[in-house]
Amino acid sequence: MTPRWYIEVLARNGEVKQRQRVSELPIRLGRAYDNDFILDDQHTAAHHAIVEASADGELQIRDLGSKNGVVHKGKRYVTMRLDGEHVVRLGHTSLRIRSGDFPVAAEVADTTLHNWEGAYPAMIGLGLIMLLSASDTWLFDSSKLQAIHYLLEIFSLLGAALAWSGIWTLMNRLFAGHARFGRHIFILACGLTVLQFWEAGSSVLAYALSLVFLTRYGGLVGIAIILAMVFFHLCTINPQRAHRFGVICTFLTVLASGITTMTNYQNSGHPGSELYMHVLLPPEFRVSKDESVKQFLDDAADLKAKADAARGKTINGEIVDVDEND
Repeated sequence: MTPRWYIEVLARNGEVKQRQRVSELPIRLGRAYDNDFILDDQHTAAHHAIVEASADGELQIRDLGSKNGVVHKGKRYVTMRLDGEHVVRLGHTSLRIRSGDFPVAAEVADTTLHNWEGAYPAMIGLGLIMLLSASDTWLFDSSKLQAIHYLLEIFSLLGAALAWSGIWTLMNRLFAGHARFGRHIFILACGLTVLQFWEAGSSVLAYALSLVFLTRYGGLVGIAIILAMVFFHLCTINPQRAHRFGVICTFLTVLASGITTMTNYQNSGHPGSELYMHVLLPPEFRVSKDESVKQFLDDAADLKAKADAARGKTINGEIVDVDEND
C-alpha cells in the first residue's frame, strides 16, 4: 500500500474545500480529538468511521456504529470499498480519499485573458453605456436640448447597469473566488450595444426593403441577445461548464420565444409583436418599389372580403351580427 493518503472534504459542487495528508492506515474519522481526521460536523459521531485496508489489500471505509452512517449515492453502507473516485457522506460532510499515486488529469491550457481584467474593461464598458444612453436620447428626443435631461438618462442607465453587473460580480465572488466586475460590466455594455444596433438596423431594413417581419419578430432576436449576455456572464464565473451553460441558455431562448409568440397570438390573433410596421423614416430610405394604386385597392378589397366573412362569427362566446348600414 502507498504510505501516503489524502482526505479531501468536498463542496456541494464537487470542488475540494479542504485536503489533509495522512501517512498511514487505519485512519479514524469523527468529531473526537483523538481521531486522525476531525470532522467539524454535529451530524457525525465522536468516532464515526475508519478507513483501513481490507483482507485483500484494498482500501475501504467502515462505519463504527454511528447514527447517520456512511452514505454513498443515497445508500447507506456498513463497509464500502474506495477507489479514489467514490464520494461518501458522513453526516453533512462529503469526503473522498485518494492515495499519493492517484493519477491526475492533464494540465488545462490557460485561456484566461489576464490582461483583460480590472479597470480597463470596466472603463470601456461604462463609456459604452454612457455613449449608448446619450445617443438613444438624442435620436428620440424631440424637445429642446437640455443637458439635465441627458444626464438623468445617462445616470439612470448607469445605475441599472451597475446593479446588473453587481449581482453577477457577487455570484462570481461566491462561486469562483474572484469578483471580475470589469469583465461583467463590459459584457453588459457589449450586449446593450448589439441590442441597440439590432433595433436600429432592423428598423431601417424593414422600412427600406419592406421586410415587415424584422419589426414584427425583432423582439425574439432581442431575447436571444439578452440570453447570450447571460451565457457570457456564466462562462466568466465558470468557463469549464460553457457547454452546459450553452444548452441551458438555448433552451431558455426557445422557451421565452415560444411564450412571447403565444402571448402575442392570444392578445392580437397574430404571433408577431405588432400588426403593422411602426417605423416611419424619410422617403430617401426606401429601396423597394412602391405598390401601385391598383394593388392597394385590390388589397383593400381582400381585406373587406375577410371582414365581411367574419360577420356573424362567434367572438368571445357571443354572436356578432353587424348591420349593413353601420
